[in-house]
Order: sequence, then C-alpha cells, then structure tokens
Amino acid sequence: MATPTREALIEMLRMMRRIRHFEQRLTGLYDYTSFIKDGDVAGDMYDFASKGIVAGAVHLYVGQEAVAVGVCSALNEDDYVTSTHRGHGHCIAKGAELGPMMAELMGRVTGSSRGCGGSMHIFCKQLGLLGGNGIIGAQIPLATGAGFSAKYRGTRQVAVAFFGDGASNQGTFHEALNMASLWALPVLFVCENNLYAATTAAEIALAIANVAERAAGYGMSGEVVDGQDVLAVHECALAAVERARDGGGPTLIEAKTYRFTGHAGAGQDQHNNPEELACWMERDPICLFEKRLIDDGVMSAQEQEALNDEALAEVEAAVEFAQNSRFPRLEEMPVMEGTEV
Repeated sequence: MATPTREALIEMLRMMRRIRHFEQRLTGLYDYTSFIKDGDVAGDMYDFASKGIVAGAVHLYVGQEAVAVGVCSALNEDDYVTSTHRGHGHCIAKGAELGPMMAELMGRVTGSSRGCGGSMHIFCKQLGLLGGNGIIGAQIPLATGAGFSAKYRGTRQVAVAFFGDGASNQGTFHEALNMASLWALPVLFVCENNLYAATTAAEIALAIANVAERAAGYGMSGEVVDGQDVLAVHECALAAVERARDGGGPTLIEAKTYRFTGHAGAGQDQHNNPEELACWMERDPICLFEKRLIDDGVMSAQEQEALNDEALAEVEAAVEFAQNSRFPRLEEMPVMEGTEV
C-alpha cells in the first residue's frame, strides 16, 4: 500500500484545520436568547431575528476530524458519501467549498441547497455528497443503494456511510449490512464511535465492546481503528476501498473517537464528564498529526502556522460570502408537485 506523499500529508492537515476552524467559527454565529421565568433563566431559544447568524439545529464535529479526513482522503471525487446530523466535517473532507456550506447554514440562496437544507442536509451532487440526514441511521441504506447503483452500472465507485454508535442499534443498520454483504456491494460502513448517542453512553447502550464485531454476523470484514490518528484511519479506509473496488464487498470500520463539544447547540453545553473530556483532548487529532509531521520532517512549525492562518482566512471569507448573500425568494423555494403557495 502506497505511503501518502508529502503533498497528500499536508493536504490532510489542511482539511483538518479547515474543519476545526469552520466548526469553531459557528460558535460565534449560532445565537441563543435566554428567556426568563419567575426571575430565573429558564432556558434558551434560538434567536431567529438576529442578522447573519446560523439558525436551526447545529451539531459540531470538533474532535473527530481525523475520521472524515482519513476516510475521504482514500476516495475519488466521484465516490459517494452519505452523512449524519453531525456532517460538516464529512462535507469539507470530501472537498465541498466553504462559502456555499456557510451560506447553506445561514439559509442563503447561494447555499449548496439554496438555503433550504440547513446544517443537517448539505448536498453536493458533483462531489458525490448525497446529503446529511437528521434521521438516525437513515443514511446507511442510502449509501447501500448508491453502492448497488455503482455495481449495477459496472463502475469502480464506492459508497461510504458515516454514522454514530447510536445508529448501530437501528434496524436499518442491520438490514443494510446484510444486503450489502449478500450482494457484495462496494460500501464502507464507517461508525464514528464517539462514545455517546446524544447523551447516552455507548457502554450502557451496546451489548458488545466494539461495534465492528457485528460485521462477523454478516460475513464481512470488521475493523477497529484509532479515530484520533488520521493516518491509521486513512490506511484502514484505503484497504477497504481497494477491496470494494475489486469486488471484495463491504467493510465495517469502527473509528474510536470523541467529540469535544456537547451533542448540539454549537458548543453551548459540554459533556457532563469533564475528566473524560480532558483525557481525550490530550489526544487532539490535529495536535497529534502536527507533531508527527514535525517529527518526521514533513513540515516545520512555521509552515504549520502559515497553513493554520490560511485555513482561518478561508473560513472568514466563507462567513463574509454567506453574510453578503440574500435569502431565497418564495418563488425560488422548492415546492412539492401539486402544492399551492
């Protein structure tokens, strides 16, 4: 298996930095308005009236960057990806432009879905991005269908379904794995096990230690990989992709990772286990990769600082692009056939 070139390694770091800065920038754009009841702060409401902010549900990908980049760096542009409610990282790693992504989150007409999809439904047909999904596990059969399409048409495309540990308990997960294995479809099922399904710990929701063990029940390869190590993820994904392209069927990959923010709300709430969070942040995937690139003589600290500055500038340009874009007009909104507006 070929070792990534220097250019490929630098591009991986660039993508990880883009994802991190994109997500962190959202924490200043996604506003809450506290409401008062009986003299106390009773809760938070989305401030839909604020100008230029992101409204609606937002789920950040901070901490999991190595999984998206490691997998997507093993794909071709025409390979398919289905994503989750926590899907910004998958989109950026697959090559989506930051401007249209940010505009989509802000509901602007220049967004990738004309501002009608929002954070959980970013779509880009040209990149094989078949969209995120707010329904837990719904993207898994969609990727299976894309894999069937590729095999039926005789292409060498593969499809990837990203999902969380919570989705592995859904019936669609088991149905899709069974069908993909039965028909030897070119699909990668990538479980990003960040140890929590919303706030439910995996250890009390899973009857087994590793989701990847479930692959054996469907006659396919199951791999567990360190989701904080982008090169380990890349190597694992590349082997699975090559096997799928050659007709070897699907693979279930479980990447052990961790999100550094709360489940939703652009980081307004954190995990209720600060000690656990602190331990995982010591294995920040970006810091680990930067150190490795310096130790291996691939990049200097100064080069990494310059790359970081470039990523920050790209995100700021995306924010400016989105804020300068208008909202869609009524006649530009997609309408179901037979519906009157």
